[in-house]
Amino acid sequence: MRVLAVLFAVVSGLLVAAGPSSASPQGLWRLTDLAAQRVAIADQVAAAKYGTPSPIDDPAREQQIYDSVAARAPGLGLDPADAVRFFRAQIEANKLVQRGLYARWDAHPSEVPSPRPDLSTIRPVIDRLNTGLLTELTSPARSSRSCPARQLVAAGMADVVHHFDALHARALQVATSATCTG
Repeated sequence: MRVLAVLFAVVSGLLVAAGPSSASPQGLWRLTDLAAQRVAIADQVAAAKYGTPSPIDDPAREQQIYDSVAARAPGLGLDPADAVRFFRAQIEANKLVQRGLYARWDAHPSEVPSPRPDLSTIRPVIDRLNTGLLTELTSPARSSRSCPARQLVAAGMADVVHHFDALHARALQVATSATCTG
């Protein structure tokens, strides 16, 4: 709890120092938190796929996401290539978690989740997260000079809030690696 209080104080200081637009709902926290939620749902995706013919890499599904993002980006005033770059980071982060969990479960079969979730119930949640992420990409904070520092703090807070282990913390770093545009 003390770590969370310290992180909150640091973030608050950065937001105040960066100016009012950074403290608005269009700041980096919501984008980072949504990315963290997407990292967390990778556990369910891994549990649904583990031991089945469904591969971790799903180029057809990934391309559907990239095409959808690229098509929707201009309507939000976003560069399609930037939006796809951001979503590529989300997908790579998700696959990092899946691979890590597969390795853990291969080494410790008793840890494999049971019962397994149905992937068809997880995908709509991912789609909702993707919609939120795409909307949050419109944040002007992404192009500010202070974006890298504020992103680092936001990711640190998300790590604490979501109680991530090392695997998920690393995936969050991957997921947020394409946040800043400047």
